[in-house]
Amino acid sequence: MPGTWLVVGLGNPGTEYERTRHNVGQTVLAELASRASAPLKRHRTGARVAEVRLGTGPGGVPGPRAVLAAPTSWMNLSGGPVAGLAKYYDVDLDHLVLVHDELDVPFGEVRLKRGGGEGGHNGLRSTSKSLGSKDYARVRVGIGRPPGRQDPADFVLKEFSSTERKELPFLVADAADAVEQLVVEGLEAAQQRFHAPR
Repeated sequence: MPGTWLVVGLGNPGTEYERTRHNVGQTVLAELASRASAPLKRHRTGARVAEVRLGTGPGGVPGPRAVLAAPTSWMNLSGGPVAGLAKYYDVDLDHLVLVHDELDVPFGEVRLKRGGGEGGHNGLRSTSKSLGSKDYARVRVGIGRPPGRQDPADFVLKEFSSTERKELPFLVADAADAVEQLVVEGLEAAQQRFHAPR
């Protein structure tokens, strides 16, 4: 499918991880699938996928074709499914978007970038290694830094606080909007909107 986008939400499998900070990428992916009324189905590449039209283009026409994917592997093994999906759907790096939790972005904020380091994120590290490149777009969903001396590895595997849970639907909606704007209008337009002071 030439010109198709691949949007991958990172996370861990299993119901015990569903609501953790580390799985917010998959929460955003579920929101995108819900907007398109497209349930995620098991795929032979080791992911659950849905083929959709993402967002709305000029004049209200449906946006570009996209494959939404949630790997069913552990976070630190995300690269295999991502590379398999990119190969299966013949998606170039410039049409690949990873949605993931980001410690270095304050909770409630969304940031976008292409390439760069992985910031200690095992899902990104695995993906970059499997693809042989870091040059893909990332929608970074801010979860903030852990309080006090809490280990970041423990922090990301815990559920959001009760206060955060009240704001979480807004963060997830913003991140889903960011993905749609990225694929429809491009990275720079999405950055201008979501990086501006709010």
